[in-house]
Amino acid sequence: MWAGGLVSGPAADRAAELTAFFERADVRAVVPPWGGDLAIDLVGLLDWDALARDPTWFVGWSDISTLLLPLTITTGIATLHGANLMDEPYELPEEFERWTTLASAAAGDTVVQRSAPRRRTRPWADWEHEPLDRDRAYEEPTAWRTLSGATEAAFSGRLIGGCLDTVSLLAGTRFGDVDGFAARHAPEGLVVYLEVAEADAVTAARMLHAVRLAGWFDHANGVLIGRTVAPSRDGMSQEDAVRSALGDLDVPVILDFDAGHEPPQLPLVNGALAEVVLGAGSGTISQRFVP
Repeated sequence: MWAGGLVSGPAADRAAELTAFFERADVRAVVPPWGGDLAIDLVGLLDWDALARDPTWFVGWSDISTLLLPLTITTGIATLHGANLMDEPYELPEEFERWTTLASAAAGDTVVQRSAPRRRTRPWADWEHEPLDRDRAYEEPTAWRTLSGATEAAFSGRLIGGCLDTVSLLAGTRFGDVDGFAARHAPEGLVVYLEVAEADAVTAARMLHAVRLAGWFDHANGVLIGRTVAPSRDGMSQEDAVRSALGDLDVPVILDFDAGHEPPQLPLVNGALAEVVLGAGSGTISQRFVP
């Protein structure tokens, strides 16, 4: 069935088109224009092993993370949680790298990025008609902080994660087997990152509890929660939602991480070895590209 104007065509046609791009020798990165809303209808149609035969960078975020996560989990191939094509900003904060820098890194390289000092309160920019430089694009102060209130934190592990609204729907399936991914590919443990796009706080709490029950944090050395513009509900804030589900985890949980639906967003490689260090609101994340 075709969901009309919500998607560009029937799921089978879109799955075939995506596969064809991955199979082309002259295509080295697939970067969808938008996050979309129904990427999940492709999950059961794609031949994930075929996509991994000649590794091509798959880049995106938001609903596209519903495809990035299964590709990394089922095949061990790295994917890149970064801006979709139409979200690519005119200028990034000086602390950030573009996804192309991470995609072009050689095996063994390390890319270090620092936390953004400011955020954009208007999340959806039209960069063509509003080509703001970084001094005007990012208006309000922002800082990473811990759920516990501690001013310092440090942890490392394999990065894995995505948009909670969509990847949480994969929990309990082989496409969202984060626990199995850790057993196969991350003896050093995980750094799990999640961000809420639209879900209100009560719904976000339910999702976080669900992925915790599915073992997503069993091998986590730390958790990164992206900034969100999603609403509170019934007296529960988005921070309350995180505290409800993860407040008793015996690992650091960092809030307001630069990976949410409030720009800027750090490019993150699912499968990279990451080291996160936070001190007095300023943080760094180092990503090293090793099998």
